[in-house]
Parts: sequence; C-alpha cells; structure tokens
Amino acid sequence: MLSLAGPARAQGVVVAPHAIVIDHRTRSTSVILYNPGAQPTEVTIGTFFGYPVTDSAGDFELATPATPGTLPSAAGWIEAYPRRMVIGPLERQTVRLLARTPANLPDGEYWSRVLVTAKGGSVPIALTDSAATGITVGLNLEVRTILPLQYRKGKVTTSIEVGQPRLTRESDSLVIRARLVRHGNAAFIGTAHGSLLDETGRAVASFAVPLAVYTDADPRFTVAVAGLPSGKYRFVLELKSDRTDIPAEQIVQAAAATNEATVSLP
Repeated sequence: MLSLAGPARAQGVVVAPHAIVIDHRTRSTSVILYNPGAQPTEVTIGTFFGYPVTDSAGDFELATPATPGTLPSAAGWIEAYPRRMVIGPLERQTVRLLARTPANLPDGEYWSRVLVTAKGGSVPIALTDSAATGITVGLNLEVRTILPLQYRKGKVTTSIEVGQPRLTRESDSLVIRARLVRHGNAAFIGTAHGSLLDETGRAVASFAVPLAVYTDADPRFTVAVAGLPSGKYRFVLELKSDRTDIPAEQIVQAAAATNEATVSLP
C-alpha cells in the first residue's frame, strides 16, 4: 500500500508575461522564466493549437483540436530559443519566441498556446506494507503552465454581440446565460460586467469576470440573491474590452456591448 509521506515538493516556474502578443513587424518577443525553488528545474517549451470554448454547462474549457481547420493557428510556426534548459534555484532565464510565418500570410490574428513544462522535485511516498518497512520511494512530478499567444499582422479588429440574458433561479443564486457572438478577425479579450438592479435602478448585486471570446460562446454567470426582497429586477450584462491583468496596448479595442432582461424574485 502507498501513502503520501509529506507535502508535495514539486515546483513549477514563474512565467512572465502570462499573455503573449507578437506583432508581425518584429515577429518575436521574449518571456522570462523564474525558478523560485531550492532545486534545479528542467524546463521544456512547446506550442500547440488551442482556444477557449464553453461547454453545455456554460463553463469555459480549452479546445485542442488535432487540426485547426479554418481557424487561424500560429502553433506550427512559433519557435522557442532555447527550447530546453535547466534553471537553477532562484535563477531567471529569458526565452525568445520567434515567428517563422508562411509566405503571403493574410492580415489578422493567429492563435497558439505556449506550454511550459517544469520537471524537478518529487513527492515522497512511504510504503506502509509491513514487509517493506523502511523503504521509501519518490514520485517525480512535472508542473505545466499554459499561456495564450496571439500573433497579429496588419489591421486586426474585433467586436462582440451580446444576446439577451436568460435568467434562472438556482438555490440562493441567479444563474445567467447569454449567447456571445464574436465578429472581426481577432479574439475579444475583456471583462463581463453584470448588474442586478432593483425597481429604483440601484445595483443590489454585481460581478466583473474576465473572459476571452475566440469563437461564439454561451457562458454561465451567477449572482447571489439570498436575502433580496421579492419583486421585479432588471439584469444588465455589459462586455467591455478592458482587463486589469493585461496591458491595454495588448488588447484589441472594441465598443462596449450590452443587453438586459427582467426577472421576478419570489
């Protein structure tokens, strides 16, 4: 029988920035890897095609089709230098990402995911079988970090269309679903702002959720309504191309989009 003998000591690397944009004029950028641990870490950099989608429950997940089809993939022509390295304890390593684009690449935004795999450290496992007293083994682990990468050439535009929110009550929460249709040749990166307003127009509940819409989506949001008095309310959903975690110059700007619906709480 196996049991964990102590806390996990597998350590990943800290990667900055956490969202990568490459412009066609430079065709390159760099990321910084930092090993905060006390042991050397073996790191590998790779790319694959992936983009966020919503599942049937409205939760975002990463789609990773074997082939991109008609979607704009950059995964096949992004290269990392170096691709493999060992980073010592408390050391930093700069990795250069270079784009070797196809000839006559049309204007637009192209997508990839950068996979940073860190190996180093282990989880100690004790053998609790009485016949194996005194024997311990270590389970080597790896930590994977996935970053979005967007390659932009020429004029890139985006906009978002917000369908009418669909509201349902679940326990002490109000569940909101809304169809989002993305237009243009770039992903919509922004924040969904939701506000539940009473009959006087006062916001009694709200949320602000960062999101990225690459293809049409139907996300799920919730607001707590426990303790609110019975009556009619108006819910307003607004999407803006702003994010607190991404520099404004890396976001393709779009006009804010809004839609709303009414709901009665018992």
